[in-house]
Amino acid sequence: MSKSRGRYSLPRAWTRLLFIACIIAALVLLDQFVKFVVVEFVMQPPRVIMVAPFFDLVLVSNRGISFGMFSEQIGAYPTLAGWVKTAIVIGLVIWAVRTASRAERTFLSFMAGGAVGNIADRFRNGAVTDYLSLHAGEWAWPAFNFADVFVVSGASALVIWTALSPRGRSTAVRSKDAA
Repeated sequence: MSKSRGRYSLPRAWTRLLFIACIIAALVLLDQFVKFVVVEFVMQPPRVIMVAPFFDLVLVSNRGISFGMFSEQIGAYPTLAGWVKTAIVIGLVIWAVRTASRAERTFLSFMAGGAVGNIADRFRNGAVTDYLSLHAGEWAWPAFNFADVFVVSGASALVIWTALSPRGRSTAVRSKDAA
């Protein structure tokens, strides 16, 4: 164990993994709790609830990938998308553990946490539960959920943070830090 300020601490990778796991767990718990409340209480019976002129609560089972794409193909193999997304989450977690930047680690954890929330739905129900609907006039965005918001927020923050980062700044763990 490495010594840090007179105390013993976990190795850096384990500390980072714990940080990532806490964010992911918090986001998944929040996502699953809200989905439970929406499905079991708010949307009984299922209906459209107008919250604002541009925002409704709806109940949609998304059997496809993002925005319901490929729902006919994926619908025949409901867990296939779950396994693919699980592989992506593993990649995001590895990336997050290896980065030296806490901001980058946080953004990647948000992406992974949102994905895990939807993966849980996919394995449990064969579909992702969506309930938020934005629209304006005849235009409507496909229904989504908090897990989707976490993924998009993490990805957007990562892109903006990367774009605003000074050139040449590397967030990858240097070889001496990887040990």
